[in-house]
Amino acid sequence: MFDFSIITQWFDALLRNSLGLNDFWTVLLECVVVGLLIIVGYALLAVVLIFMERKVCAYFQCRLGPMRVGPWGLLQVFADVLKMLIKEIFAVDKADRLLYYLAPFLVILASVGTFSFLPWNKGASVLDFNVGIFLVTAISSIGVLGVFLAGWGSNNKYSVVSAMRGAVQMISYEMSLGLCLITAVILTGTMQMSGIVESQTGPWRWLIFQGHLPALIAFLVFLVAGNAEANRGPFDLAEAESELTAGYHTEYSGMGFGFYYLAEYLNLFVVSGLAAAVFLGGWAPINIGVVGFDAAMDYIPGIVWFLGKTFFVVWLLMWVRWTFPRLRVDQILKLEWKYLMPLALLNLVLMTVVVAFGLYIK
Repeated sequence: MFDFSIITQWFDALLRNSLGLNDFWTVLLECVVVGLLIIVGYALLAVVLIFMERKVCAYFQCRLGPMRVGPWGLLQVFADVLKMLIKEIFAVDKADRLLYYLAPFLVILASVGTFSFLPWNKGASVLDFNVGIFLVTAISSIGVLGVFLAGWGSNNKYSVVSAMRGAVQMISYEMSLGLCLITAVILTGTMQMSGIVESQTGPWRWLIFQGHLPALIAFLVFLVAGNAEANRGPFDLAEAESELTAGYHTEYSGMGFGFYYLAEYLNLFVVSGLAAAVFLGGWAPINIGVVGFDAAMDYIPGIVWFLGKTFFVVWLLMWVRWTFPRLRVDQILKLEWKYLMPLALLNLVLMTVVVAFGLYIK
């Protein structure tokens, strides 16, 4: 398995030794390069996910999806982005200007922050702290503020109702998300994203295999809670078009709306990436203990494994969205507080027993 840290160390040595830069300028230039890579990757993945959503939706509805702009409709997303960039950004009468303009940036901040913790390859994590899981959950909670402030600052009664729905839903499902991640932390013994992935290298070492039933339950609960956290169907009650027009971003136009549009799809990717990294081995290849097969799997780059697993989970969540009808607000809260959170708590105790008695695959 290729270690991407070789490239990062080479680039650091190039700046320090070949160009003769001191520590300040070296770190500054490295931060600029990493920031540009995050922005470019963020934008490209948004384009891919939007196109994928439209095609998957069309497949489940027995139609073709976008086909006119470019071959097979490949340029449709770029046309939509261009339209969004040139649309007028209007001001809303009697809106709280500070909150109104601040809200989209908070959503993007939370999305980019959690996106930066994803382990793309061995040695290729942008942010990799020893309390990574804790920071992911902390940064992702900023998105709740962006949703609530958008509705409150817009001075629109539909947006306020939508924001209240979205906030209570996201705050509720963060409980189950956190409990599932803690379950994985107990099994792996680390909160560092790279450490969690490293613990899954080897034959049948993905967490859903080595953790047996508790890890599988945590994975399934994580998918449900992550779907709700990303405001995706059937948990998209905050954007119920038949009741609330466009929900909390009704009064946004141009790139104000575009930020929410981007964040929705990238949050879907972040949730899927976390599920792939924590429960499906991340960049770790699948090994079954057969020498020839395992050696062949090790030749596949880690980033290919990570993206393959992540897009598999993305496809599963899209399948769910276009299969099940939208839930009512009481059903959403009942599902979390009466079923998912008690199940996650019980599963946490079960995982603790499994680890304490050494019943997992070592």
